[in-house]
Amino acid sequence: MKYLFWFSIIAIIYTYIGYPVLIYILSRFYKKPLGGKYIYPNLSIIISAYNEEKNIEKKINSLLEIDYPRERFEILIGSDGSTDKTDEIVSCQSEEKIRFFRQDTRQGKPGMLNRLVKEAKGEILVFTDARQRLDKNALNELVKHFSDKKVGSVSAALFYENENHDIKTGAGIGMYWEYEKFIRKSESRMGSMLGATGALYAIRRELFPELPGDLLLDDVYIPMKIVEKGYRAIFDKKAKVYDIVFKDAREEFSRRVRTLAGNYQLFFYCRSLFNPLKGKISWQFFSHKFLRLMVPFLLVIVFISSLYIVFSPNSNFFYAAILALQIIFYSFAFLGMMNKKKNSFFDVPYIFCVMNIAAVVGLYKLFSGKQSVLWRKPQEILQGVA
Repeated sequence: MKYLFWFSIIAIIYTYIGYPVLIYILSRFYKKPLGGKYIYPNLSIIISAYNEEKNIEKKINSLLEIDYPRERFEILIGSDGSTDKTDEIVSCQSEEKIRFFRQDTRQGKPGMLNRLVKEAKGEILVFTDARQRLDKNALNELVKHFSDKKVGSVSAALFYENENHDIKTGAGIGMYWEYEKFIRKSESRMGSMLGATGALYAIRRELFPELPGDLLLDDVYIPMKIVEKGYRAIFDKKAKVYDIVFKDAREEFSRRVRTLAGNYQLFFYCRSLFNPLKGKISWQFFSHKFLRLMVPFLLVIVFISSLYIVFSPNSNFFYAAILALQIIFYSFAFLGMMNKKKNSFFDVPYIFCVMNIAAVVGLYKLFSGKQSVLWRKPQEILQGVA
């Protein structure tokens, strides 16, 4: 049992500390420079929307205010069977560069993206969601990297803000994203990152892969397929996009369940990346994606093995202390769930546990067939809307 305990402990420490430190150090010694210079290729900005009446007009205004030559971009908006006023709002826009497409029967985001890409005229495809606000200079920073012929995908940096546009970088989900961006920047410096920020990323049009109809995470699948073709997928912290944190933790949880179910799905769609002959990208895939999703099961093993060792005849103070620390940590997580006021002592354990529980729920939903490709807003899920 001690072997199992130590194997799990080491794997968890490597996943959350060892790998980020290693990738950071290696990225400093083996960095691949980027030849980014400002260029202005024709862009097709693509949005797949479902029931976005609260967000779509603000999104359109955000796009029309970007600092990029007006004659150099078009906006393609696809409504995937929306039943609210989304279609009406988009149809009433007088801006000629907005092109609107509608599917009466819902097919899901992959089907809509496949359709919109076929209609796109730009040499660079920019994918963004209806909810997030773009920084005015985001597209300039995003697109400049395509001056390097080896770059196939560029991801923006996501920042969380409140309703007054004040950036949130404290405990909880804000801290999690700062941690994640640290890893992505290191991976990008060394060659390629894994996936992209779904809120805003861009690719070369000719590299777009036809999306499977049941795909859950286009923002990871597309860049990874581009990396498989030998191109770089990079991260630019200057290309900024802003989102608002869900006020209801249950909403954030339901979104994370879908995201993590999609990560499990990618193990099948991108299984060639498990091949060690792929080099460092295989190591990144195993360390950043696979092991991260194994952590909840390793945590269970650590807790059970700790209990077994502590109550065995040859136990010692060290294992009792480890067990006590686990109980304290999970107690703080519980207090973080119950406490309505933000507190870093409770928020960090709480978010950590939420992420790992969501991974288990996501795995169950994927293999039970209960995770639909059709996007439903977290509010609808909580209200039991079919």
